[in-house]
Amino acid sequence: MEPLNVLMVGTGEYTTGFVGGGASGSDKKVGVVGLSMFDLRRRGKVGQLGMVGVNGTKFPAIREHLHKNISLAYNNLDTSFDSFPADDTKDADSYKKAIDGLKPGDAITIFTPDTTHYPIALYAIERGIHVMITKPAVKLLEHHLALLEAAERKGVYVYIEHHKRYDPAYSDARFRAQKLGDFNYFYSYMSQPKFQLETFKAWAGIDSDISYYLNSHHIDICDSMVTQLGYVPVKVSGSASKGVATSLGCDEATEDTISLLVHWEKTGDPTKHATGVYTASWTAPQRAGVHSNQYFHYLAKGGEIRIDQAKRGYDVADDSAGQLVWYNPFYMRYAPDEDGNFNGQTGYGYISMEKFVDGCRSVNSSALKPADLDAKGLPTLRNTIATTAILEAGRRSIDENREVRIEKVDGTWKLI
Repeated sequence: MEPLNVLMVGTGEYTTGFVGGGASGSDKKVGVVGLSMFDLRRRGKVGQLGMVGVNGTKFPAIREHLHKNISLAYNNLDTSFDSFPADDTKDADSYKKAIDGLKPGDAITIFTPDTTHYPIALYAIERGIHVMITKPAVKLLEHHLALLEAAERKGVYVYIEHHKRYDPAYSDARFRAQKLGDFNYFYSYMSQPKFQLETFKAWAGIDSDISYYLNSHHIDICDSMVTQLGYVPVKVSGSASKGVATSLGCDEATEDTISLLVHWEKTGDPTKHATGVYTASWTAPQRAGVHSNQYFHYLAKGGEIRIDQAKRGYDVADDSAGQLVWYNPFYMRYAPDEDGNFNGQTGYGYISMEKFVDGCRSVNSSALKPADLDAKGLPTLRNTIATTAILEAGRRSIDENREVRIEKVDGTWKLI
């Protein structure tokens, strides 16, 4: 199969690890998307690479950052890419010119603020370009359905980057849940420390919220577990706390922690109900020792599953950190191999990227159709509708101070 040409839309933490003029203070100091794509190019799966942002004046520093922290760290791994806009230009619509330079069958990755996902993805889809979108796919159910219609009409693959599906413990739990009988209860919690609000201050509480950003992980995990059992979400009630983020200079609308209470029913048997509670926060302690607390409890008729993926039995004492630190090499493993090459191909963050690239190449070679990838249970647009419905319903519940219903009639989803 031919290598896939990829344009990376968004130049921030997730793509490059470059934030505020230097390496991110998070666990993504050299990014995820760029590093994965550079290595996939080394392996022959990816061809030409491009990167597009709003502020072209950042590119010289980004290139220096990538050379210092990737090329010099991984046996001179090639980090070259075409960039848009020019190094002396700022242009919020530069993604259009960059996408116009692609050909049908090429691909883009979208790691930008949530409100921009829909217009960028639609622009690419209409031109026959495959698309990866970071979670959440979009903020509105109507936008999700519009992208799905466009993607199926154009025959392109649209993949939502729900990498927690490939966490080995979460993946195993999703498999085991199918043998535990009817769904009864799910509780999840995910958080990040307050310093992340420095990274997201420009859009936190303005363009999106912590539920879209973090609850999207576990809502997708839960949905992917229980949809196979016939369960669908039918109503959502949201609650939010405030005060910490605003005291740190974030917009006055910024919430600290959001919890969504979701009522699920079994299709064909409305006497069988289940409850899901999904909580996310970006005001966790600065020195919690982990970048992301992440755990859930799943209860079913025939058993239960508990996962705590925060500490993983691996801790490092570092004088410069002033505390014990629990790293997560299962997500992105940055240690090189014995030859000095990048060696993180088994990390579930990398696997998620490779799944997208492999899917695009399969469609381009006519080995598979996008519908075949839906049937595999991958996090495609079609397989993530419920997640978007829940997230928007939760936002509306908080804003409108009411319970929001989700209806699915003859395959058509809507909020009431």
